[in-house]
Amino acid sequence: MSSATPQTFASLKDLPGSSATAVDAVPSESTDLPEPKIDAQGRAYATGKRKNAVARVWIKPGSGRVTVNGRDSTVYFARPVLRMIVSQPFGIVARVDQYDVVATVVGGGLSGQAGAVRHGISKALTYFEPVLRGPLKAAGFLTRDSRVVERKKYGRAKARRSFQFSKR
Repeated sequence: MSSATPQTFASLKDLPGSSATAVDAVPSESTDLPEPKIDAQGRAYATGKRKNAVARVWIKPGSGRVTVNGRDSTVYFARPVLRMIVSQPFGIVARVDQYDVVATVVGGGLSGQAGAVRHGISKALTYFEPVLRGPLKAAGFLTRDSRVVERKKYGRAKARRSFQFSKR
């Protein structure tokens, strides 16, 4: 290869052995999205986790009613912050009051349970409408928050707290 000849990307197609055409390099317009995962009742199911809470979530098209452990979400999650956490995925993808949610949650406290329901709703939305994966992923709702309480160690008062030191 001589350094006197300027090299451009257009001249690469003239090289011997290059069978790639410009059409092959450009991705096709139809992106291959996965098929929706919907059961016989027309629902999408997903499992959400946060801290020690595990939520089983089913969503189906409806009027926007959220039921957690057989109770309305306004009763189960009494604090407005927890209700806001549960409804965040619908606000991100502009699907407010379009899906009914039925969730069963076990373990952890109310904050962890709200996070688990949010995680489950986000995953179920991606199963129902695979196009929504991008906005939900960008908002961080599809990532399982792996932070859990650190265990207590022997010889310590708590996980890291020592017993009070006494000089005498």
